[in-house]
Amino acid sequence: MLKLFRLSDHTLSIYEMLVAFQNWLFQATDIASLVYFRITFGAIMLWEVGRYLNYGWIKLYWIDPPFHFSYYGFDWVKPLPENGMYVLFVILGVMASFITIGFKYRISAFLFFVGFTYTFLLEQARYINQYYLVCLLSFLLIFLPANRAFSIDALQRPAIYSDTIPAWPIWLLRTQIGIVYFYAAIAKMNSDWLLHAEPMKMWLSSRTDFPLIGQYFTETSMVYLLSYGGFFLDLLVFPCLLWRRTRLIAFVCAVIFHLMNSRLFSIGIFPWIMIASTGLFLAPDFPRSFVKRWWTVRHCNPAPFMKAKYLRWWRVSTCVFLSIYLALQLLIPLRHFLYPGNVNWTYEGHRFSWRMKLLSKQGNVQFIVTDPVGNQTWKFDPQNFLAPWQVCTMAGRPDMILQFSHYIADKMREAGYEKIEVRVQSKLSLNGRNPQLLIDPEVNLVTQRRSLNPSSWIMPLTEILPAKQVKNNSASSLHICEWH
Repeated sequence: MLKLFRLSDHTLSIYEMLVAFQNWLFQATDIASLVYFRITFGAIMLWEVGRYLNYGWIKLYWIDPPFHFSYYGFDWVKPLPENGMYVLFVILGVMASFITIGFKYRISAFLFFVGFTYTFLLEQARYINQYYLVCLLSFLLIFLPANRAFSIDALQRPAIYSDTIPAWPIWLLRTQIGIVYFYAAIAKMNSDWLLHAEPMKMWLSSRTDFPLIGQYFTETSMVYLLSYGGFFLDLLVFPCLLWRRTRLIAFVCAVIFHLMNSRLFSIGIFPWIMIASTGLFLAPDFPRSFVKRWWTVRHCNPAPFMKAKYLRWWRVSTCVFLSIYLALQLLIPLRHFLYPGNVNWTYEGHRFSWRMKLLSKQGNVQFIVTDPVGNQTWKFDPQNFLAPWQVCTMAGRPDMILQFSHYIADKMREAGYEKIEVRVQSKLSLNGRNPQLLIDPEVNLVTQRRSLNPSSWIMPLTEILPAKQVKNNSASSLHICEWH
């Protein structure tokens, strides 16, 4: 009886902690910070859509290529006709502007998420972590009450106006950004980055024009300072942003870090999304100090639509959603541990894991096609069939090499060759190593199915740093720099 009594007390204390945690998630919090994020996110997305329309990237990435690398399980996602892709991006721009001003906010966020995620799934060679982050953030915005203040919706429907919201939307966004920082730090915990400062050493040597400090980029001490600086910022910025005493200095360091990245590397909108998102860690009411003349507190109502009889159901369902979503975000980046070998080499489990700015690859790939019936052999140069940016990306990613091998086999079958074999000769250098075989040249890739299982036809990485100076004499060599 005594043991049972103690167990009951222990169970009760856990229950009480869960209740207290739930109450904390739903305590009233100033909406200003969430509104700030809605406006900045929408404005950045409007700018990004404008860049695609202005620089001709829609035609370059989705219309001109005759072949698109699809994600596993999404082969059915195909580009729209040429005019359809342009119309889609115009709609995305309109939805981004609606998100910014808070007009028809829920449907705008939903349509933007669907449209942007569709473009993301069209081309695997275009995978960049920033686009994956945009998909996630636009998905989350669908469920967040970011239009209850400082929005057209609130002006048209005063009943929805509220100066406060539950705390969980702010903490959900903070946690999502914290996950990005944390896993970016974990990814840097490898010998290339910490012991040899590679590929940072190679990157900086070609960027000595950087203002003020660029002249020191060839010095070992500066290379290691920036290499370790990036690692420790990713590792510590999240907890330091949460602690009030270190929040301001952490915020300033994060802004400087992302501004330097924007200047050093071609990584698009990612620094600006991260700077805007890092602002969420400041006091929730900080935006009011900038617009207090137009935006003063009127009344506080954390859940104006919720009737008392539905409040408990709403809280429970919200907690379930948060638990499932965050569990997936924590587990998906760890899946590369299920695969053998160096993930930076095999690329198995690399995507969707926040492994950013870790790789510099140099190499070449050639496809050897054989017709065993007619005893004929052809050498296929992928540059004759793919856009240059597709070839450069594919050359360092075995799963895309496999997919293109299947595409070649399909084309040969259409030409009347029923039994086709495709083998690959591919040599690759990772972060300055001497080139070595990436794909087993004896394996007929036509017989290998696309799957999520480990690929036995990927050759293991055997070369270690430091390597001898790589001399590339191949005219068909491809240089691949992967910042994501």
